[in-house]
Amino acid sequence: METRGSNPRLVLGETITAGGFLLDKFAIANALREIGVLLELKGENPYKARAYENGAAAVEGIVEDLGQIVDDKQLTKVRGIGEVLAAKIAELYNTGRSSLLDELRNELPPGIIELSQIPGLSTKKVQALHDALGISSIAELQSACDLGAVSKIKGFGEKTQQKILEGIKEYETKDESILLLDARHLSKQLTDYFKWAPGVTSVTVAGSMRRWKETIKNINLIITSNEPAKAIEALEKFPLVTKMEISEESRAVARLANGLRVKLLITNSEQFPYAEFMETGSDSHIEEVQALAKGKGLRLGVTGLFKGTKKIACQSEQDIYKELGLPYIPPELREANGELQEVASGNDFSDLVEIEHIQGMTHCHSTYSDGKNSIEEMALAAEAMGMKYITITDHSPAAHYAGGVTIEQLKRQWEEIDQVQERVKIKLLRGTESDILDSGALDYPDHVLDKFDILIGSIHSRLKMDEDQMTKRLIHCMRLPQFKIWGHALGRLVLRRPPLSCRLEEVLDAAAESNVAIEVNGDPYRLDMEARWIKLARKRGIKFVISTDAHGIKDLHNLKYGIHMARRGGLSRSEVLNTLPTDQFQKAVAPVR
Repeated sequence: METRGSNPRLVLGETITAGGFLLDKFAIANALREIGVLLELKGENPYKARAYENGAAAVEGIVEDLGQIVDDKQLTKVRGIGEVLAAKIAELYNTGRSSLLDELRNELPPGIIELSQIPGLSTKKVQALHDALGISSIAELQSACDLGAVSKIKGFGEKTQQKILEGIKEYETKDESILLLDARHLSKQLTDYFKWAPGVTSVTVAGSMRRWKETIKNINLIITSNEPAKAIEALEKFPLVTKMEISEESRAVARLANGLRVKLLITNSEQFPYAEFMETGSDSHIEEVQALAKGKGLRLGVTGLFKGTKKIACQSEQDIYKELGLPYIPPELREANGELQEVASGNDFSDLVEIEHIQGMTHCHSTYSDGKNSIEEMALAAEAMGMKYITITDHSPAAHYAGGVTIEQLKRQWEEIDQVQERVKIKLLRGTESDILDSGALDYPDHVLDKFDILIGSIHSRLKMDEDQMTKRLIHCMRLPQFKIWGHALGRLVLRRPPLSCRLEEVLDAAAESNVAIEVNGDPYRLDMEARWIKLARKRGIKFVISTDAHGIKDLHNLKYGIHMARRGGLSRSEVLNTLPTDQFQKAVAPVR
């Protein structure tokens, strides 16, 4: 990506004046974003770098006259803009330049944003490559390596050149999937950016992100605009874009510095419903629906639903499904994983669980173990979200690494819960996240386990047991009378740790026999269990709780991730225990005494 020059490519628009040019708010936002990226590459405090990204979003959101706000020195009244940022924005607006951005561009080598994505290429090495050979892009680096020029640079050599070639290949071919959490953050940057871009009427996130898949490879955006060229130009100028791979009349694909691709489709309001359906996917679901349409003598594509040459008018995706004789299928279910068969058997998905259905927060930690907030702070935060109850489920003693609560500490915790209960309206339930020990026993002796209002059992140790051992361990636990909820069932960490090895169907059979509920864990690093296993459990009549696994008040907002994972598994409101009012929930989860 070009990062030097008196008229850098990132500038989206200019306001011509007698004294030269002033940057508009989009160009100012882009400059702030580039500052943030370069500060991060320089090794500055990440919070400082993030402040510039937040400032960019704040500038794009200004609807008043930016010049007037700058002249009146009112920038600090805009949320997200402090005194330092205000000075940088004013400088950009009044002079068309940023001394900090110029300084960073001069200090860091050209192409640093793109080249830093090659494994093993430090900022120092990128600088050496530029000084010796003028390299400022991956394509130039590839060419120089192919010619053997890199090996001749002092401090590089043949081995380093070969490693760089291997790094380029890895960069070009590796699976660029990122966590849904990270992809959502990035897509917000993009949608905030495009909302204020010239000629754009609306911007919508589609693709696997709209289906809430656990990992994301591409960010799919649908832009409605009567000026497609301007939308594509805006994408090209987004600071994190390192390469435009496709640029057509109404479609573009750009590669970001982290390797992820942004796929842009530009459409108009009339064609938007069809574009939204087609771009949301999955490909297999689309193929199934198109085959159904074909059987009815219809043709469905990105520009419309047709019967011969006649276009059938649809104002929304709901209309498209209705014309095909189908109920609306929510995006989370569009995976060609039996959803059309469920429709055929009478399921219209009208009772699919919604975030509004949840009445209580389950699986919440406090400062008694590894939580960041007190019991009262957690209770008040959940109460503010409209919850009727919250379970305080700190770790048990075996989880010493997480400050597991001893029996003595447990007594103090229960006393504090009673004291807090007198000050809050929300019902506090005394619970634990008890370790499932190697033998399958629960942590704490029975006389303590019997006194909890709720008990979540989870595996945190010996995760690599073989299939036989793990299956026996879990089945043993399922049959314990106190065991009521199986926490983050398969122990996976998305993109970091695979699920436990066990014969899951045998374990699910034991859970069904013992009336054990399964947690759908909303921690965005866990998202456990995945949709296919939820569906297997549902067939056995197993109930669920949707949890936040909150270790602080901010984590209570993990609930939305749990909800969408549950919806991906097809969970209805009636299958989720914490949609019940307080007394019914307590009765459903109380350990057998």
